[in-house]
Amino acid sequence: MNEIDKHRRKWLALGSAAMGIALLPSRAFATLSTPRPRILVVNNLNTGETLKTEFFDGKRYNKDELARLNHLFRDYRAEKVKSIDPALFDHLYRLQVMLGGANKPVQLISGYRSLATNNSMREPGSGVAKHSYHTLGQAMDFHIQGIELSNIRKAALKMRMGGVGYYPRSNFVHIDTGPARTW
Repeated sequence: MNEIDKHRRKWLALGSAAMGIALLPSRAFATLSTPRPRILVVNNLNTGETLKTEFFDGKRYNKDELARLNHLFRDYRAEKVKSIDPALFDHLYRLQVMLGGANKPVQLISGYRSLATNNSMREPGSGVAKHSYHTLGQAMDFHIQGIELSNIRKAALKMRMGGVGYYPRSNFVHIDTGPARTW
């Protein structure tokens, strides 16, 4: 009887894993399993800078391109640069693929924020969190040119890869590499 329970548990675990994989969106799953270059085009709306970068060559991250992205995502108010979690760029790339907007520019509203900048932005009703993932280099606020904001939100929620905030009045979606949650 004990041997049967072990086999049953093993099959249940395998079945659960297969269900989890099956629930991944097909395009997003393909980008996870297929080693290919990942390219982003990002416009920083606050600085006017634009960057087209291949930050991942299909096998490894390109350190020079990540440095360029870190600079683009900098706290422009304080002119401070922080290393951005590469998983955030992966998340953004997968979102674009899933939405069929791989060639459409990402409009960056906010990337990294120093603690001083974050604290200065915190006003009642502003929606700026005291312990924001922006201050850790793990969050961004953005929209994608030519793609409905609500569709970006829906795709991000389907991916279950971190936090997703929806700000239609301010015309942006927030994503981060923290735990999966939504607001």
